[in-house]
Amino acid sequence: MNLKTFAGGLHPPDNKKWSADKPIELCPLPEELIIPAAQHIGAPAEICVAVGDTVKKGQMIAQAKGFVSVPIHASTSGEVIAIEPRLHPMGRPLPAVVIKPDGQDQWDDSLKPNDPEQLDSETLKSLIRDAGIVGMGGATFPTHVKLSPPEGKTIDTLILNGVECEPYLTADHRLMLEQSERLIDGIRILRKILGVKDTIIGIEANKPDAIEHLNKECAPHQIQIQPLKVQYPQGAEKQLIDACTSRQVPSGGLPMDCGVVVQNVGTCAAISDAVRLGRPLVERVATVTGPGIKEPKNLLVAVGTPLQHLVDQCGGLNGEPAKIIMGGPMMGQAQLSLEVPAIRGTSGLLIFREPDLQVRPAGPCIRCGRCVSVCPIHLQPTTIAAYARLDLIDEAEHYNALDCIECGCCTYICPAALPLVQSIRHAKGGIMAKRRKL
Repeated sequence: MNLKTFAGGLHPPDNKKWSADKPIELCPLPEELIIPAAQHIGAPAEICVAVGDTVKKGQMIAQAKGFVSVPIHASTSGEVIAIEPRLHPMGRPLPAVVIKPDGQDQWDDSLKPNDPEQLDSETLKSLIRDAGIVGMGGATFPTHVKLSPPEGKTIDTLILNGVECEPYLTADHRLMLEQSERLIDGIRILRKILGVKDTIIGIEANKPDAIEHLNKECAPHQIQIQPLKVQYPQGAEKQLIDACTSRQVPSGGLPMDCGVVVQNVGTCAAISDAVRLGRPLVERVATVTGPGIKEPKNLLVAVGTPLQHLVDQCGGLNGEPAKIIMGGPMMGQAQLSLEVPAIRGTSGLLIFREPDLQVRPAGPCIRCGRCVSVCPIHLQPTTIAAYARLDLIDEAEHYNALDCIECGCCTYICPAALPLVQSIRHAKGGIMAKRRKL
């Protein structure tokens, strides 16, 4: 295979063997669903139901507030039993709609299928927005915004992100193997919206079965499958564009600045459901894995399902959990409790025990330069982090701290165990706070 890649990065053990061969299973509904109003980048949705209301699956329960926002929908039919702050993956209680399922799982009658061939691009984008489609690789950026480049920005290439470079996660891998027809249908819809022909699906070489399968399925549709070197963070937008097209996204810029739109394969499949079936984003595939899980699985999960319920469907805990991570181990978020609900951006749930964690005290920087060599954005992480620790925000900004994608490569490789990405994140927060005051 002609394997392409980008400059920088590293290759941590992928640990995908736990679940890579596990077909997607439907996760049964829990006793209650906790559906937060904040599940995307941008303005949180505004709750528009009341306690005691009966709702159907796919019914809107929170409406979008602004252009960079999307509505939230009920993940099943049932009764709204509470509207109150509940523990959120962000680490604090945030407003949520709590639904008690009625066991019928009945779709809202107002949801109607559509023929995308008969619709123009603006109508298609409206359907995607109204269905609450967001980036399902973890970023949760509203999809209709990415599909609306400003005047003067010409898009000529669509890239589908099937890389799934985070260790442990295999949800996208299984989706590509088992549901390629949804993926291809979503690609055709995206092509019509963007008016592009050049389409590439980037897949890392550790998924040879997915590469072979999609090569066969996509050939009649003029969709190129690009095998990529196994190198983290190959799935980051800028690195994926570089690997697939050799184009560089400018500092502070977006993929559309070099004529590209990138969408995750899971997002693409959800777009097919939103347009062709009229169904909002109320469920997703998530990998539940790690040494702290007895039976790792890939589950089709209703949005709002408590993490404890996912663990129960995988045979329970394999020992006392020491760390709970939503997402992957490199860029995922540590969670306070298994009471937290799965949301639209929940690509995985990882459980680690105390013996699985290698914790070392931070030492002094030895100026080895390893963080510089692996940085996929070509920054100087140790310099930026040093300025951040001293609260020298202007100096950190001068070294392009805002370009950091927080992939964690620098922290992973650092022999002194310095929390570099955490320090850079602090600097980025200070820079944004300063700009808001201007």
